[in-house]
Parts: sequence; C-alpha cells; structure tokens
Amino acid sequence: MKNINLYNLILGLSAIMLCTIAIVVSKYGLASAGPLMIFFLLILAIGCRGYERLKGFSYSLVIFSAVTLALYYPDYFIQYDGFAFSGLITPLIQLIMFGMGTSMSVKDFVEVIRSPKKVVLGSMVQFTVMPIIGFTLAQLSGFPPEIAAGMILIGCSPSGMASNVMAYLAKANLALSITLTSVSTLCAPLITPLLMKLLAGTFIEIDVMKMMWDIVKMVILPIGGGLLFNWIFMGKLKWMNTVMPFVSMTGIACIIVIITAAGRDSLLHIGGLLVLFVLIHNVSGYLLGYWMGRAFKFDERDCRTLAIETGMQNGGLASGIAKEIGRLATTGLAPAVFGPLMNITGSILASYWQKKTIKEGVEQKNEVERT
Repeated sequence: MKNINLYNLILGLSAIMLCTIAIVVSKYGLASAGPLMIFFLLILAIGCRGYERLKGFSYSLVIFSAVTLALYYPDYFIQYDGFAFSGLITPLIQLIMFGMGTSMSVKDFVEVIRSPKKVVLGSMVQFTVMPIIGFTLAQLSGFPPEIAAGMILIGCSPSGMASNVMAYLAKANLALSITLTSVSTLCAPLITPLLMKLLAGTFIEIDVMKMMWDIVKMVILPIGGGLLFNWIFMGKLKWMNTVMPFVSMTGIACIIVIITAAGRDSLLHIGGLLVLFVLIHNVSGYLLGYWMGRAFKFDERDCRTLAIETGMQNGGLASGIAKEIGRLATTGLAPAVFGPLMNITGSILASYWQKKTIKEGVEQKNEVERT
C-alpha cells in the first residue's frame, strides 16, 4: 500500500509538472520549457513503474526524455574534446548483439525443425511487407532523398529483441518469436543490403558488399561470440541474463540520443511529418503481419507473433548501418524515431492482446488442419 501511495504521489507530481509546462509554453514559448519537459517525462516514467498496465511504457518515456534532452542541448552529445560520439554507435550495437548471442542456444532453433513452414513464411513476410511499405512511404513523403532512404532502411532491417518481450506480454508464441528474430537477424547481412540496393538505390548510393561486411561485423561476429561465450560457461554466469537486457536498453537509448543530436536541425524541420510516416509504417506492419498470418491459416497465437515480428524492427542496427554509410544525421533519423515509437505501440498492442482470451478450441482446430 505504501508503494502504491508513493507511485500515486509521483504521478500526481507529474500532472502538476504538465500543467506548469503548459503555462510556461503559453507565456514564454516552447524553447523555455526544455528542463521541465525532461524532468516531467522522467517522473512520469517512474510513476508508471508502479502499475502493471503502465509498466511497459516506462522505458519508452525514458527514451523520450533522453531525446528531448538531445533536442534542447545537442552540443553535449555530438562530440567531446575532439571525440565524436557517433564513434560509439558501432561498438554499442556489437555489445547489444553479443548480449543477444549470450541468451541464445541451439534450442532456440529447434522451432525451425519443428515448424519450418511457419518460420519460412514468417521470415518471408518480415522481409517483404516492411520493405515495400517503407519504399511506398518514402516515395510519397517528399522528404530529401537521404531521409526518405532511412524509411526504407528500417523496413529492410530484421526484427529485434524488443519484439520477443512484446510477444511474451501479448500471449503470443514466444518460441516462434525468438526463432523469427534469430533467423531474420542472421539473414540480414545478405538480405538487407540487397533490398536496400533494389529499393533505396534511387535515393542514395548503396555499396552492397560494404554494407554486407558492416552488418557481418555488427551482427554475425558479436552474436557468434555470444553463442561461444554461452557454450563455454553453460549457464554458470546467470547474472548475465539479468544484466544484459539493461545493458542493451541503455545502449539503444545512447544510440538514439546521439542520432537525435546529430540530426537535430533536420528533425525539427520535418519532425512531425516524419513521426506520422513512421507511425503509419509501424502500424501497417502489425496489421499486415497479422492478416498475412490469417491468410496462411496460422492460429491466433502465431498470428499475434507474426504481427509483432513484422511491425517491430531493429532500429539500433538500422542506425548503425546509417552511421557506417556516413549518413547518420539523415538516413539515421527514421530508425531513431521508429525505435521509441514502436515500443509505445507495441506495449499498447500487447496490453490489448493480454486481456483478450484466446479461444483454445479454434487453436486446436487450426493446429489439426496444419498437421
């Protein structure tokens, strides 16, 4: 009871701060409300931790607070004493991928053998729906070519670990979710550059072989190291399972802040419209992923999985690719916006599905039909 009262107090404080922000903005303009907005988002994130239904939004609110900080004070996140913070992006992605590798084992790929149809079809949906939507929106957006290419890039990227969390919360097929994430990530060095060349080649110059190597060093090598680490220690370092998710979340937050600071001017110029297009991209992925599952006669849990795996992309990897091709401040903007936005929409969708009972009879009937 004491904890609930404390979280209620914190949420009450955030409500007061929101009213204060409204007053400050009306009197002195948006430029004067920076520190209050940053503090408000942090307080709100803490308050959400006290409620099971709101807990999923906490991380996204922290990200938005960090993004606000980068927008108001970009100079602190671009470079320090001659060192460009963009140089941290690739090592951070490698660390995140290493963490993914430490949480994987051969068992994660058993689903490929047990249900090859679901894995193959799911992977095909992932690498067709989102790239095509991204390309279509890029054509319609009217954005400068390098920024438009970022929408295609996020669509051509694999799904990330966040999708596994949402699949668990949505009562989807977690084993299938983990398998699809793993398979799409391991296929990314080949498929992502080829799709980018095909779909984004008219927007920016794409060096396929260089991009392949960039993804190999950011994805395959670290994941391979993580798998080897996991095999050598065989669960002896259980603290890694607790620490690495926090390391990954912190790494993603840092990447988003660095990109936001680097592309601040472009983001302020087209920010609202970019958010709208990214939101359409994200939600369309959920919808088409779900109904493609229905078309393939997947059961409800598998349809939910495919929706989440399709709609949620690896924004961190897409940002790393943008950095490696030298377009962090432009092509990297869409991935930077997509990351926190998909966590919010994913949390809402997972919360909705969590409350919705799955009809076991329908599931069993569909399962029989598949076998």
